[in-house]
Amino acid sequence: MKIKSIYQYLPLLMAVACTTPAKEEPAEEALEVKVTGSEVEYSTDSTTMNGYLAYDENDDSKRPGIIVIHEWWGHNEHSRERAEMLAELGYVALAVDMYGDGKTADHPEGAQEFMMSVVSDMDEAMARFDAALKTLKSHPNVDTEKIGAVGYCFGGSMVLSMANAGYDLDAVAAFHAGLGLPIMPDSGVVKAKILVANGADDPWISEEQADDFKKVMAGAGAEMKYISYPGAKHAFTNKGADAMGEKFGLPLAYNAAVDSASWEEMKILFSTAF
Repeated sequence: MKIKSIYQYLPLLMAVACTTPAKEEPAEEALEVKVTGSEVEYSTDSTTMNGYLAYDENDDSKRPGIIVIHEWWGHNEHSRERAEMLAELGYVALAVDMYGDGKTADHPEGAQEFMMSVVSDMDEAMARFDAALKTLKSHPNVDTEKIGAVGYCFGGSMVLSMANAGYDLDAVAAFHAGLGLPIMPDSGVVKAKILVANGADDPWISEEQADDFKKVMAGAGAEMKYISYPGAKHAFTNKGADAMGEKFGLPLAYNAAVDSASWEEMKILFSTAF
């Protein structure tokens, strides 16, 4: 009986070795989202501001940063909640304080006074926005090349104005925003992709005003999507809107369906911009 040398079997042995699947290492389990929020103080030369920074502490990657500007009531739980919701989506979000010293209003007269103090001095308003941007960008998890802004009511008008001023923003989403902006754009200045989500039943935004606004933005070359939601009144994202509306006789109303739909539109905007 002829005995073959082991070397004659090497090709077969090597083929078997190469086709035997390697033992798979167990995949590293992804950590669940754990949003944390903290008070942050920042300032201009003349004003100290109290903001709120929210992010997923289990994610140490670089990711886009989002500025959140409050309604005319001031920096309150609504804007903080929105910052936390953005953090759940994977962003680092800073709910800013545009009035300074954390001031909030509990009456429309006070809210109007605070709002006008900002709108009437846009140089100071931009300085406060600059200080907020610097604070946001200083966070170690923020990708400073990917910055967006979200605003509600007064805050919506502010983020649109900052986009119109030519700030280096990738995306801006304005919810139930006033359209009589203190800053309107020159041609080619607007860098951000823009979403405006307003209520069709908001008596403070006329159809004519919305049409004029869209024409101006289009004429400036801005990339904007404007949505007018049927049945939605002013402050449709704020769960406390109905109570405030009833208390002060204002056309305010929360609309859960429109709140959700407009939030989804914002997510689409961000997915295309970042």
